[in-house]
Amino acid sequence: MTIRGAGAGVPETSESVEDAILMRAVARGETEPFAVLVRRHGSRLYRIALRMTGDGSEAEDIVQECFTRLWQAAPGWQPRGAGLAGWLCRVTMNLCRDRHRRLRIVADGAIPERADDQPLADRQIELVEAQQALLRALADLPERYRGALVLCYYEGLSNVMAADILDLSVKALESLLVRARKQLRTLLEREQYRIRHVRTEVGEEAA
Repeated sequence: MTIRGAGAGVPETSESVEDAILMRAVARGETEPFAVLVRRHGSRLYRIALRMTGDGSEAEDIVQECFTRLWQAAPGWQPRGAGLAGWLCRVTMNLCRDRHRRLRIVADGAIPERADDQPLADRQIELVEAQQALLRALADLPERYRGALVLCYYEGLSNVMAADILDLSVKALESLLVRARKQLRTLLEREQYRIRHVRTEVGEEAA
C-alpha cells in the first residue's frame, strides 16, 4: 500500500521534511521515531476529533485509530507537499465522518454547579457558557461547514492545506468558508439570546 502526504500545491515545511525522515525509520519498525510523531501531531488530531464529535472518549479512539493506520501504512509512505500532517488530518476527518456522530454537549440551560469550597466566579461561568454556546452552534452546522471552520480557524491551517485535506479546490473551500461563517454567526446570535433568556429566568428564581 502506498500513501502520500498533502497535494503538490501545499508548500513543503521543515516539519514535513523531519516527518519524512522519521517515517523512513518507522517503516523499518523503529518505535521511538513513531512516538515522536505521536507527540508532535497527537494534540492537534485530538482537538480536531473533539470539535468534530464533541466526545472526548470518541476523540481519543479516533486518534488512536489514526496512528494505528499510520503504523500499518508506514512501509508505503511517500512524502508529498506538507506530507504527514496533511495525511493525518485527512484520516482523522474521514474517521470522524465515518462515525456519523454529532457533537454531544451539556444540556441546554445547564449552568455549572458551584463547589462548596471553590465557588466559580461569574467570569468563569460566562466563559463556560460561551464555550458551550460555540459547541452547540458548531454541532448545528452541516459537517462540511464544521470541518472547514475547525481546520482553517481553530487549527490555523492554510487554505491550501485545508482544501487538500477536504478534497476541495482552494476556491471551493473559500466559498464554503464564507457560507460557514455566515451560518455560524446566525447560530451564535441565537445561542446568545438563549443564554440571556436563561440568565433572566435564573435571576427571577433567585429573587
